[in-house]
Amino acid sequence: MVKVWYEPPPYGPGTSLNRPSYGVIEAKPFFIQQLSRRPQGMLIAGSVGAIMAIAYIPIMVREKGLPFTISPEYQAAQRAYMRYHNMNPIFGISSRSARAADGDH
Repeated sequence: MVKVWYEPPPYGPGTSLNRPSYGVIEAKPFFIQQLSRRPQGMLIAGSVGAIMAIAYIPIMVREKGLPFTISPEYQAAQRAYMRYHNMNPIFGISSRSARAADGDH
């Protein structure tokens, strides 16, 4: 029988011999090293803020008017179309109670 001596890795279990135990390898860019040394809460808050700023750009640039589907003419035409095609006849726009409440059917 041969005895085998187990020697754990120098930086503890689950580590590799080709990387340092703590920190970032020095071959990485400087800004990545600086970001890895910052507190996680600050990085998460900064990242969320940057994403929110980028997501707000289309809202800021878009046209300020309301959509055409909110106009009263469009909604009246939509109600007439729904009544003509008998959409939702039990509780909706085509029901007897809805037709009675709206005088111009």
